[in-house]
Amino acid sequence: MERQKSFSLKSGKLFTLAVSSSFLFCFLLYYCVLKVAPTKTHFLFELCNKTKQASFGEIYLSEARNNSDEVLDLTLQGKDEVFVDIRVEENGNLSGEVVDLRSGEKEVREKVSSVEVIDSVKQSDAANLGNPNLKEIPKVLERNQHLNTSKMGGENNEKMRDLDVNNVKREAEGRCNIYDGKWVFDESYPLYDSKSCSFIDEGFSCEANGRTDRDFMKWRWKPNYCDIPRFNAVKMLKSIKGKRLVFVGDSINRNQWESMMCILRQGVLDPKRMYEAHGRRITKEKGQYNFKFVDYNCSVEYYVSHFLVHESKARIGTRRVKTLRIDTIDKAASKWKGADILVFNTAHWWSHHKTKSGVNYYQEGNLVHPRLDVSSAFKKSLKTWAWWVDRYVNPAKTQVFFRSSSPSHFSGGEWNTGGHCKEHNQPLNFTSRKQIPVPEMNLILEQVIDQMKTSVTVLNITNLSGLRIDGHPSIYGRKPASGAQASGIQDCSHWCLPGVPDTWNELLYYHIVSRQRLLAKR
Repeated sequence: MERQKSFSLKSGKLFTLAVSSSFLFCFLLYYCVLKVAPTKTHFLFELCNKTKQASFGEIYLSEARNNSDEVLDLTLQGKDEVFVDIRVEENGNLSGEVVDLRSGEKEVREKVSSVEVIDSVKQSDAANLGNPNLKEIPKVLERNQHLNTSKMGGENNEKMRDLDVNNVKREAEGRCNIYDGKWVFDESYPLYDSKSCSFIDEGFSCEANGRTDRDFMKWRWKPNYCDIPRFNAVKMLKSIKGKRLVFVGDSINRNQWESMMCILRQGVLDPKRMYEAHGRRITKEKGQYNFKFVDYNCSVEYYVSHFLVHESKARIGTRRVKTLRIDTIDKAASKWKGADILVFNTAHWWSHHKTKSGVNYYQEGNLVHPRLDVSSAFKKSLKTWAWWVDRYVNPAKTQVFFRSSSPSHFSGGEWNTGGHCKEHNQPLNFTSRKQIPVPEMNLILEQVIDQMKTSVTVLNITNLSGLRIDGHPSIYGRKPASGAQASGIQDCSHWCLPGVPDTWNELLYYHIVSRQRLLAKR
């Protein structure tokens, strides 16, 4: 620790002589990490020593991937590139990656003995690069470190001593948008073999129904400025040990639930150690399932609810007609109570002709609206759902998710008027994403959630799924012998399995394990 001693002896002269801001930065950084383990402090001092000739750089903490307390993860920002995931081990070895922000390419540097600190990124440069991390990190540092290169008075030094490094880390991590990215072809996918999964019902089993191209299974979602982990079935089962994971929604949510079942099946050695509590076989006709995983004492459940509110009947004149009670939660809601993880959705059925026309269909109390527009009815229904969540869900126990609307890709008509998507076997190109409008239902969902007392995480899958025009069953929603091709009806709303819903579950997995890791650190 000779360098540290020398540094402390000269610190007084640094302030007196007002040397360059970069050397003062090293001094301040040394104080920032006084609470860090000695081996890590020594490394940071060495890092400062190597950056004396560099301009004032931005350094923030990022997640240590191996979750070890003996590893310090740093990210160093440069004007055109980023040196990311620098891991500092006890033996002094470093490893990391350099990302070229212009091309997105990575150059891996392993076991390097020194760190090249690149020139600092000005906030204006970061904005030009379009990197949300780069835009926000200076704000995070300023807010948490009260860093000011023009005046380094005693007040700032005092604030630096009180710096909570963990706050910087949490805020920096929050700047990663896992929904902003692209699809990359990955031969290691899919996560499971459709032939080995008995949980896929006929409507989603495209390969069994005659689809021969397999590329639609091999696309992986890659966020632009961070990574999401590959779904680990065993780790997920351990995360939900002794818990209930419950999906509530329409057939698109059943699509996601079946995907989850297929993935988790990979983590069970003996298939007899998982079973449906009521002996039900998965078909389109059944509306609820409860699968038990014996070795983990957990359950993964699905409950059908097209609208999340109560489908009812009322008398209009001399006839009893179907209505939607937008002021009353679905009568099956009692079965949702007590879940540890809840995944909701509704959107698919709001495009039905009765909901779109809204004539003598929406009911509040004894009033059946002669006419009510679908947007108003959807918002009222979501407020009913939000009221139920705020009243009956314990946020200390339950993690609540709401998946945004899943896009359809009908061309030349709707599902029942000749709409088709069969000709597509590749995702839309990257620039096409800008042409996908934000659905009004997603905007209404955000408005309602913002007013809730309970924290709800939105799985914002609309945009990324909008690129996957190749992922729908199309004519492969049924076996050819069942007459699907003869009818001419194509399914461009649901998704083949394996396929896009597996990615939704990888995003869900990311949120679940990230929250548990955060709670474990408190």
